[in-house]
Amino acid sequence: MIKIRLIIAYDGTAYAGWQVQKIGLGVQQKVEEAFQKIFPSVKRIHGSSRTDTGVHALGMVAHVEIPKKEFRMTTQKLSLALNAHLPEDIRVVSASPASADFHARFDAAGKQYRYFVWNHPAMNPLLRHQAWHVPQTLDLAVMKRAAKHLIGKHDFKSFAANRSYEMESTVRTLFRCDIQKKGPLITFLIEGDGFLYKMCRGIAGTLVQIGRGKFTAEELHRMLAAKDRREAGMSAPAHGLVLWKVFYKKGKKGSDPVAEVEHEHRPA
Repeated sequence: MIKIRLIIAYDGTAYAGWQVQKIGLGVQQKVEEAFQKIFPSVKRIHGSSRTDTGVHALGMVAHVEIPKKEFRMTTQKLSLALNAHLPEDIRVVSASPASADFHARFDAAGKQYRYFVWNHPAMNPLLRHQAWHVPQTLDLAVMKRAAKHLIGKHDFKSFAANRSYEMESTVRTLFRCDIQKKGPLITFLIEGDGFLYKMCRGIAGTLVQIGRGKFTAEELHRMLAAKDRREAGMSAPAHGLVLWKVFYKKGKKGSDPVAEVEHEHRPA
């Protein structure tokens, strides 16, 4: 078997998340169908993350195993061949050989998500599927001060949507929670060792409400301590969130950021 590492980008508007679904269409299903048209024995690819319904990705990392006897092309041609069988809203950005022990999900050491807000009375129609329209004036300085309280190791249960099952741990570590503004476009850069279900959206929604004056920056301490979703702010809409890149443990294939497309695809 040959193991291949993939970087996949997609517009999640039409999909019920990354994962294969019992009801609804997942991005993973479309990629697997493209593989099976070229390599019939391939049944499953493994992704690094489970993005939610409507969430986008620029740097989803996945791996697949292909029998050597079937793999008769370069990895560069593999990307082209797969994209020929994929819809326009899903693209394999790159394919490269991976070590036999590489696992896209279990070897991931961290992820960066970006959330986009268009802060202007009139929405930019070109970004209506990639950014949350917040027409009210936001206090950026207060939002930035609040975001600093989230950096570090915390129990983020108050910012995550409830699952139908109990999580083993809701403690996560954020390495970065920055807010940048360029014209009306506000970008939240949230980077950590892992994320709970809808955690990034809970953080972005709460910070926007702080920017509107609904909460103070200092109230984030109370929210974290409560460990209760009802105590924090709203969840931001799914369409503003992008899985930007995935980081890997030292020495593992797959650690390269998608630098070649990072600036090309950023909303502007």
